[in-house]
Amino acid sequence: MTTPDPASPPEPVFPSAPAPPDGVVPAGSVPLDYQRFRDEPVELYRELRREHGPVVPILLDGKIPVWMVLGYREVVRVTTDPNRFARDSRRWHSWHLVPPDWEVTTFVGYRPTMLFSEGADHQRRSEAICDGLASVDQFELRAQCERVADQLIDTFAGSGRADLVAEYASQIPLRVVTRLYGLDDAESAALQDDSFHLTGSEAPVALQKMQTRMEALIKRVRENPDQVNVAAHLVSHPAGLTDDEIINDLLGSIYAVQQPTSDLIGNALRLMLTDERFAITLSGGRRSVGQALNEVLWENTPVPFWIGRWAAEDTMLGGQRIRKGDCLMLGLAAANADPDVRPDFHSGAGGNQAHMAFSHGKHGCPPAAREIAEVIATAAIEVLLDRLPDVTLSVPPDDLDWRVTLLMRGTAALPVQFTPAHLH
Repeated sequence: MTTPDPASPPEPVFPSAPAPPDGVVPAGSVPLDYQRFRDEPVELYRELRREHGPVVPILLDGKIPVWMVLGYREVVRVTTDPNRFARDSRRWHSWHLVPPDWEVTTFVGYRPTMLFSEGADHQRRSEAICDGLASVDQFELRAQCERVADQLIDTFAGSGRADLVAEYASQIPLRVVTRLYGLDDAESAALQDDSFHLTGSEAPVALQKMQTRMEALIKRVRENPDQVNVAAHLVSHPAGLTDDEIINDLLGSIYAVQQPTSDLIGNALRLMLTDERFAITLSGGRRSVGQALNEVLWENTPVPFWIGRWAAEDTMLGGQRIRKGDCLMLGLAAANADPDVRPDFHSGAGGNQAHMAFSHGKHGCPPAAREIAEVIATAAIEVLLDRLPDVTLSVPPDDLDWRVTLLMRGTAALPVQFTPAHLH
């Protein structure tokens, strides 16, 4: 097994593949309207689809060319053809157009994680992480979720007021998952603090701290091989992962879990506190937490877009000519709203779970990871409603804002009031 250099976590790699002879910006590219992307995304997707079809040449920040894949069938095709639409971002011919402070550099710049691996290497590493996540005992997971939820509610239950995003939803996923990995409460809290600084100028220092904490975890697991946790499962897995691979894949999974699951909780609570169809649920009625979560995954998915895939060869997609090295931005929310799949988008999702919220294919969110996210979100909401049954918004619903980035969409704040309750 190899041991990483504790002084220097791997920096993202931004090479630039050769550009097509006639340049990198497709003809007819349109700048993304960020205001509409934030305020009326479904209407924007419909307009782009109507004018350009299911695959649209877009300019991000006015100059970064990507193909925005809006069609459900086209997203399925891209995500199920990893040989033609590859995951290694070093294939991109447009890195020279990307500013160093780009908001999604942390998630797009190549790092040696499973998320960017391809072929046999990806198969080997994904099998290991999927097996590790599948080894999680669902009863233990639920109990851990309830314990964390109760601890957080105890911090504000006596006050009668809280912001359910800052004080609750954003705190839960990482605390639960890192405990499953093998970190204790103090280590989990420190890692969570680091994760809040993964964008902007503080990102390198935050990443270094996270790397160091994971190195210490793997060292501890190797010294105490009888532990039962995800990290120990990876260390002993027959895939023969190196320490570098384990650390990078655990860190990669942390990025993938924290913000999307936090936003899943927050967006579902927002729905249940503002939509009269779910008002009965708050006092024990018909609509379930599961129905709210499924509706959010269809209509306000926490990850509306993902960058993405890079064309490994020239090809055609949705009537557009895709060049080798082109970047494809997966429109997961747009696919969910595709009129060819859901002609009446506003009729609700019902029990249909064929949404694209977790992407699709070999590089999509593994089934075990989806189950963990859904258990965490379900437990978080159920515990809250059990402890604070009369919780209501303390501001008008129209005052609630969305926190929107290129890749994430979540409720910015969820101020509520309730009858002060005793500590658990």
